Amino acid sequence: MTTIAKTIVATGASSGLGFELVKQLLAQAQPYKFILGARDTKTTQAAFDGLKYDSSKHSLTIFPLELSNLKTVKTFSQQALKKVGQDKIDYLLLNAAIAKNADEPGPNGSKWSEAYIVNHLSQHYLIHLLRERLEASRSRIVVVSSGAIRGVEDPSFLEDDVKGASKTERSVYSATKFIQLLGAHWWRRQLKGKCDVVAVSPGLIPGTGLPRGTKMQLPVDHPDAKSVPEGAQSILRAFTRDDFPEDPEQIFLTSWGEWWPKDVYKLTLDKNLQDKWCPSKDEIEREEGINA
Repeated sequence: MTTIAKTIVATGASSGLGFELVKQLLAQAQPYKFILGARDTKTTQAAFDGLKYDSSKHSLTIFPLELSNLKTVKTFSQQALKKVGQDKIDYLLLNAAIAKNADEPGPNGSKWSEAYIVNHLSQHYLIHLLRERLEASRSRIVVVSSGAIRGVEDPSFLEDDVKGASKTERSVYSATKFIQLLGAHWWRRQLKGKCDVVAVSPGLIPGTGLPRGTKMQLPVDHPDAKSVPEGAQSILRAFTRDDFPEDPEQIFLTSWGEWWPKDVYKLTLDKNLQDKWCPSKDEIEREEGINA
């Protein structure tokens, strides 16, 4: 009997953890249909072709996506939906992230820093754009988070910190990942009874390109350090775990496979804060100058 292919739409799969995750899934007996967004489609395609995966079983399509430019997010969503056709989207993986300060003005005239747009706003916008199909598919949305969210002690500084040219001395990466987790909680509420939303930490992974172009250092000899394959395994657990806690707010899966207690991320449970940082599709398009 032919096994039906599962469809995965993903950001952040052209290198590092995302690439490794797709690589591991391509080795499985279960067939997959991948629809990936990447800045450099040619290089990404060549990297996956180099894996010599079974293309009679799996399909892999790469569309252009520059997450610092929300216009490309809209185009990517349209191309992805066309490629999906009448099929389901089984999983939406939001893995893309950058660790970059907010010293420079925002890209494309935005008031927000590039890190905020990439790590939260653009991927939040992507869910809006795919929402109808996600709901119809009863998709699982996997948000790759980070223990760095604990670096935010006072959310009242968030707006100043993630604006373009803020030049804040606080961690912009922690602030943007904190806001991303606010978004995961917000979508969990919006999609209740229709889609599962899981936030997951891959752990401390020194071998990725996350700190590229920054002074951020991830020590290889740290006792909690994990390899890229181990980090990808942590994310993959979020695809298959169905032992959800009774408390619907307990959505964060740790790299060691446990559901994090809510007190660790209690500041992200503020519904007013979630609402503030989760603008509607129309609000995003109006503020960022995206034509309807």
